[in-house]
Amino acid sequence: MNFLESIKERARAKLKTIVLPETEDIRTLKAADALLKEGITKVILIGNSKNIKDNSSGLDLSKAEIIDPAGYSEIAQLSEKLAELRKNKGMTREDAKTLLTKDALYLGCMLVKEGLADGMVAGAVNSTANVLRPSLQILKTAPGIKLVSSFFIMVVPDCDMGENGIFLFSDCGLVQNPSAEELAAIAQSSADSFKKLVNKEPKVAMLSHSSVGSAKHPDVDKVVEAVRIAKQNAPDIMLDGELQLDAAIVPAIGKQKAPDSKVAGSANVLIFPDLDSGNIGYKLVERLAKAEAYGPITQGISKPVNDLSRGCTAEDIVGVSAITAALAE
Repeated sequence: MNFLESIKERARAKLKTIVLPETEDIRTLKAADALLKEGITKVILIGNSKNIKDNSSGLDLSKAEIIDPAGYSEIAQLSEKLAELRKNKGMTREDAKTLLTKDALYLGCMLVKEGLADGMVAGAVNSTANVLRPSLQILKTAPGIKLVSSFFIMVVPDCDMGENGIFLFSDCGLVQNPSAEELAAIAQSSADSFKKLVNKEPKVAMLSHSSVGSAKHPDVDKVVEAVRIAKQNAPDIMLDGELQLDAAIVPAIGKQKAPDSKVAGSANVLIFPDLDSGNIGYKLVERLAKAEAYGPITQGISKPVNDLSRGCTAEDIVGVSAITAALAE
């Protein structure tokens, strides 16, 4: 069973409820049909009931909960709670009601906030900024986490490195040039994400062009400081650096370049020093090694909300929904 199929099996066992707010797009409706047909998750669709029914010809959405904001019975109560959350920003109850009625992303996040759903998946239509804005305003970051970041699960065929070819790469899609403190936060979130999704012990390598002092540069200093902060904040995580990529994942080279490290040569979580290297790295592995790349998946928000590429397929929405359900366990 491949990685995604194993995630779907876990999702089926828990049967979480995922909000899909972008019902004006046929890909969302097709994904809802597949999620329900395969029993992967329960589904809440937000939108005009008539439009959803008119646009879903040939699909079976009979088991989906359709929430039409204009007539939703809980809108007053949710508006009151949103106004309370945003009162320091001057939001009134009427402002909140207008927002929840007109913006499905805000309504979706309130459903997750109040436990009426377990997670939300969007981004087929909306930008990353539009998806994350209500998530951060309503759900906020998880306890002890100061930064929202992203990761990819990389599944490399015929590979005995990492966790039998499975790696987590971060951050490859969100934080442009993280500080040492931000890198440490990314490492902590990534270790937690790996444990939740792969069910194995994370071994975190903080990557650099240097291994254990082999080069001197302010960029190296940033990674060294990130390692110090991460070990101080989360001493239970198996984490080390700074490490070059080969020292991180190749046992013989790890033993040669960092003989005292418990991570070198066996890392399964790779933390890149900036967005450029992370984005380039995951795409190199995806294209040259023909790896499966699942993501970007958001981490650090108190409840799972995940952003899609606007070029995604219905199958991509199904996969990200399954991962979101697994993260909601």
